[in-house]
Amino acid sequence: MAAVTVGIVPPAQAFKGFSDDIVIIVGSALVVSAAVARSGVIERVARWLGPYLVDINRQIVALVGSVTLLSAFVKNVGALAMLMPIAFQFARRSGTSPSSLLMPMSFGSLLGGIVTLVGTSPNIIVSRVREQLLGVPFNMFDFTPVGAGIALAGFAFLVFGWRLLPHRKGEASMDAAFNREGYTTEVSVPEGSPAVGITVKALEELGENEIEVITLLSRPAMW
Repeated sequence: MAAVTVGIVPPAQAFKGFSDDIVIIVGSALVVSAAVARSGVIERVARWLGPYLVDINRQIVALVGSVTLLSAFVKNVGALAMLMPIAFQFARRSGTSPSSLLMPMSFGSLLGGIVTLVGTSPNIIVSRVREQLLGVPFNMFDFTPVGAGIALAGFAFLVFGWRLLPHRKGEASMDAAFNREGYTTEVSVPEGSPAVGITVKALEELGENEIEVITLLSRPAMW
């Protein structure tokens, strides 16, 4: 806006960048990431795999592998954001330090992003520059022969190399922060909710035993 005000950029050109193909592609990738997150597919898969991922080695393989693969087809930042809550759940349930899971996942998202055109924004920008110089952009999987090899090598290293990560102090307090008893909240049940008219036991089962009902407060009738 300052450039437009002083006349450096003509007003007609001020918002031209928003119509650029790169902006549209990146925005579309973010929409896909949000759609996958809201669909609940990741949570269902995590719930199904949860009983089998009881130690940190299996958790590293599953989480890093998932974020690496997912980052190849949606924005790598979005893929990491979708799987981070799952990492916290696994860490809380198994007593694993979250830091031991999050940093390998971060590396995995970077590795997965280089496999395809849409995995990371620099690939899209390079494709656009190539189109301007040579008239032909990169295709979706032109990065894959090199990117997939690097991603596989990086994944193999992370499966064992996570042990090189420094052990953070205060891990016990972080685990305590995820203790269910530390989170007490009050919620209201609106009309039409599945929780209306059911027993406390049924309500806790509805929450997959992840919640504990402490007190019921009845609202007085309005006349």
